[in-house]
Amino acid sequence: MLKARVIPTILWKDFGIVKGVGFNSWRRVGSLLPAIKVYNTRQVDELIIVDITATEQNREPDYEVIDEIADECFVPLTVGGGVKTIDHIKKLLRAGADKVAINSACYETPELVSKGANLFGTQCIVASIDILRKSDGSYECYKDSGKIATGKDPVKWAKEMEQRGAGELLITSIKNDGAMVGYDIEIIRRVSDEVGVPVIASGGASNYADMYEALNSGHASAVAAASIFHFTEQTPLEAKRFLEGKGILVRRF
Repeated sequence: MLKARVIPTILWKDFGIVKGVGFNSWRRVGSLLPAIKVYNTRQVDELIIVDITATEQNREPDYEVIDEIADECFVPLTVGGGVKTIDHIKKLLRAGADKVAINSACYETPELVSKGANLFGTQCIVASIDILRKSDGSYECYKDSGKIATGKDPVKWAKEMEQRGAGELLITSIKNDGAMVGYDIEIIRRVSDEVGVPVIASGGASNYADMYEALNSGHASAVAAASIFHFTEQTPLEAKRFLEGKGILVRRF
């Protein structure tokens, strides 16, 4: 049985760490490299770093920054933002990323996932899916940092990404993101129950109990969080201790 992972997420904009609510209202909260060094000491399982402006600015990932970060990062590193081609994936992996998260480009050129998985292995490809829950209770996938509706059903899209070779799925609730109101357990469970690859729950964690719900009731394989680690006294290590106390298998701490 897979052990649950606790994964801090770092949203990166113009060399700084930012916090937003609902994929909007970004404000700077720290610097990138010092945060990496801190997490190295906190026994995190992995790190996710997302360049939130790369796609919007229609530019490639900043490979030099990733190379600098990777030299200081001693845990598996997933990098996303601005990934549109096989060459982008290759350069990120060469710069030191262990996995590459792809979001908007999946909708435009879904074969990118298939080609990436074939060339580099499914373990390197993470399909990032941003989901908005509408007023009628239905769900829809969005791209371009939650700005553009795709018309895609999240569960069907998740299954397609799995079939194309994505080794993991990063499921983020746009509405809950940064609001610290808890994960959207319903959509996490729907996706997790329909795919055979690990699902990372993201968007909304306010405490360790929220993480437990995502893993236990949402059937996720991992939980990602940003705000609770940046703005409260809660830590990834304490999160794992709490989860272990609830009977969740976690990686050694």
